[in-house]
Amino acid sequence: MSLYVEGPTSLTDSFGLRAEPQLYNADLAPTTPEQRTWGTYNYIALWFSMSMEVTTYMLASSLIAGGMNWKQAVGTVLLGNLIVLIPMVLNAHAGTKYGIPFPVFVRASFGVRGANVPALFRAFVACGWFGIQSWIGGQSICAMVNVLWPATAAMPWVLWTCFIGFWLLNMYVVWRGVESIRFLQSFSAPFLLTMSLVLLGFMTHKAGGFGPMLDAPSQFPSNSSFFHFFFLSLTGMVGYWATLSLNIPDFTRYAKSQESQIVGQAFGLPVAMTLYTFIGIACTSASTVVFGHPIWSPITLLGQFHQPFIAFLALISILIATLNVNIGANVVSPSNDFSHLAPRLISFRTGGLITGCIGLMMMPWKLMASHVDYIQWLVSYSGLLGPVAGIMIADYFFIRETRLDTESLYRRDGAYEYRKGVNWKAMIALAAGMFVALIGRPVPELRFLYDYAWFVGFGVAAVLYVALMGSSPRVGGATPLAQRIKPNGLEKRLDTALGTGAGAKARTVATPECQS
Repeated sequence: MSLYVEGPTSLTDSFGLRAEPQLYNADLAPTTPEQRTWGTYNYIALWFSMSMEVTTYMLASSLIAGGMNWKQAVGTVLLGNLIVLIPMVLNAHAGTKYGIPFPVFVRASFGVRGANVPALFRAFVACGWFGIQSWIGGQSICAMVNVLWPATAAMPWVLWTCFIGFWLLNMYVVWRGVESIRFLQSFSAPFLLTMSLVLLGFMTHKAGGFGPMLDAPSQFPSNSSFFHFFFLSLTGMVGYWATLSLNIPDFTRYAKSQESQIVGQAFGLPVAMTLYTFIGIACTSASTVVFGHPIWSPITLLGQFHQPFIAFLALISILIATLNVNIGANVVSPSNDFSHLAPRLISFRTGGLITGCIGLMMMPWKLMASHVDYIQWLVSYSGLLGPVAGIMIADYFFIRETRLDTESLYRRDGAYEYRKGVNWKAMIALAAGMFVALIGRPVPELRFLYDYAWFVGFGVAAVLYVALMGSSPRVGGATPLAQRIKPNGLEKRLDTALGTGAGAKARTVATPECQS
């Protein structure tokens, strides 16, 4: 029998252990050694492919449209991504160590039933993003079709046909499974980088060089007006990846090692985002030189050039880029989250179909009216997800010191049962963090709290959670079962993670071999 740190060996009958059906299915199970195929390159490719897409371009160009010069815009994006990299890597640790997805990991802090609350928060935000990305993808394809066949510009049905067609393509990739994502990203990342640089070179040529493109000064009349927009934008930058900072275990559970995911993410995220941000900023600045006004949407920008060859290349690039990020960032997590609600009834594929349908129902064409609405969307949902990240990190690193009992994550009446499956201390901390983060939206006097929504929510929830849990016994921190396996022998031991009452029983586990 092959043994792996916190792999499914801890859930097999070989050790007298059973996972309860309402908390377990094949998609939620810890990954096997054979599934641990993602190396450093895969995580670098993941971030390059997810960064190089239309919404990242718009993220950067919205800063220029808001009044920043190129140095201020690049610096804002870089700082925001370095900040969000911290919770990204911290939450990724448990995915690699225990092979568990986000909705299972969050059971440790919220309880085996209470985990549905943060999982659904994350899922519905992802559904919104899925709808936005599908709309942008369809809109982009339609714009390119209009360039190739100008007569279609007067046919509204073409846009909706492109939108639905792109949505169906996303559903097909979901049906093929998570390995299709890794394959798609592995070959598309170099292609996307090449095509982005080609676009940059083309716009630089049209603008007459980098000088005219990047000479535009900052448009803010005072430092106070700049810093107001800066901090709001910084929160938006963090909020952009706030969703994936929660469900990153959905990807790192496939990592070959901690080093693979840490190095891959530490290089891939800030480098990819900064590089593609510069491309978006430079192209937007060039549009001011070439057309007399900034064009923040690459769809509109590409539509200005009536050259079929350029339109075809742009179509292929946008198609692959948007498909990559939509599947990677907006389908994997909600699919697992919906599966978590009813593991026996909802598989990864079914969860992906649910995600796609909800994404349509959220009417994404109304969420992207302008660059102002775009930033507000990012800041608003960051106030919902920041508190979840704060609780998860505080629980895993400060309360449990990175030690989880994997079996109890899949059982009732175990270490993470709390009160009828819900950790009400986590719920209180979550509600407090969300309230403080978002109260500034309806109350103008507290607007400054909303401008820092992710940071405020994260800090309030984390501190309050540690304070509430400080007097609680550190249950669920037993040495992981598979880490106690030694090939030379077995011994009877009482698993203290299950308590000392009737639920505790002696079971056959292995003698200690290593700790991590």
